[in-house]
Amino acid sequence: RGKMIEVPVGEEVLGRIFNVVGESIDNLESLKPSLTWSIHRKAPSFEQQSTKTEMFETGIKVIDLLAPYSKGGKVGLFGGAGVGKTVIIMELIHNVAYKHNGYSVFAGVGERTREGNDLYFEMKEGGVLDKVVLCYGQMNEPPGARNR
Repeated sequence: RGKMIEVPVGEEVLGRIFNVVGESIDNLESLKPSLTWSIHRKAPSFEQQSTKTEMFETGIKVIDLLAPYSKGGKVGLFGGAGVGKTVIIMELIHNVAYKHNGYSVFAGVGERTREGNDLYFEMKEGGVLDKVVLCYGQMNEPPGARNR
């Protein structure tokens, strides 16, 4: 029986693009990760988790006022083509990187190759590529690959 899927983690993955099984797909130099984690890793115990709910200040006033995000949570954006999802994502990643000194993981589920490529170059131009990891499950892949 094969082993569970493990993905590379750590600072060396920043600015890179991966598929859902942790293989780099950005045509850059081969990555030899010093650390990998299983995608089925156990969640932190209750003792390790915070019980207080804090609002995450995105720096985007309309989001902070009408639909605030919880600190430490996951956020998903849904919408049709051309409604500004990428613009919001870029602003969020920029604010996480420079106002909160943090990192982001962008998971593009059902992304077209062109859209993923455009986002990569927009992040590079915006100076946030060293603060983000991109993971794509493309439209031409089986649904199971896009699910995890």
